[in-house]
Amino acid sequence: MSVEASKAGGFVGVISDTHGLVRPEAFEALAGSGLIIHAGDVGGPAVLEELGRLAPVVAVKGNNDRGAWAGALAEYEAVEVNGAFVYVLHDLKELEIAPAAAGFRVVVSGHSHKPLIEERRGVLYLNPGSAGPRRFKLPVTVARLRLNGGDASAEIIHLNV
Repeated sequence: MSVEASKAGGFVGVISDTHGLVRPEAFEALAGSGLIIHAGDVGGPAVLEELGRLAPVVAVKGNNDRGAWAGALAEYEAVEVNGAFVYVLHDLKELEIAPAAAGFRVVVSGHSHKPLIEERRGVLYLNPGSAGPRRFKLPVTVARLRLNGGDASAEIIHLNV
C-alpha cells in the first residue's frame, strides 16, 4: 500500500493493543490522520471499522487476535508513506528482517504496552503503547508519525483517561 499522508493532516496515526476498546480520546487524537496503523491486539472488527471512519487503516494480527475476523490480518505489513517505507508487526521480538538493509525507515510494533520512540542505525522504532484497557500502571497512549522521504519523526500522545 502506498499513501500520501499529507493529504489529510500530514501525519500517520499509530495505535496498538486496543483489545476491543476505542476510547473517544484515542479517536480524537487520531483525527486528521492520512492513514492509521494498528500494531495488533485489535480485539475485534468493530475497532477497525471505527478507526476506518477517520482514515484508511493498515493493521496486523496480535497474539490475542483470534477468530474468523482475525484471519484477514497478516502477521506483518509493509506500507509506503510519502516515499518512506514502514514495517509493521505486533511483537518486536519477532522481527526477522534487518530493517535498514531491507529499505525500511520505520518499524512500528505494539505488544509491550510501553510507548517507545528510538532511532537505531537509521531506523525509527515506534511503539505507540496501549490505547485499550489500562494495564498495570502503564500510560494509555497513541502516537503520531510524520514521514517525508528520509525524514521520520514521531510523538507519543498521552490520553487523559
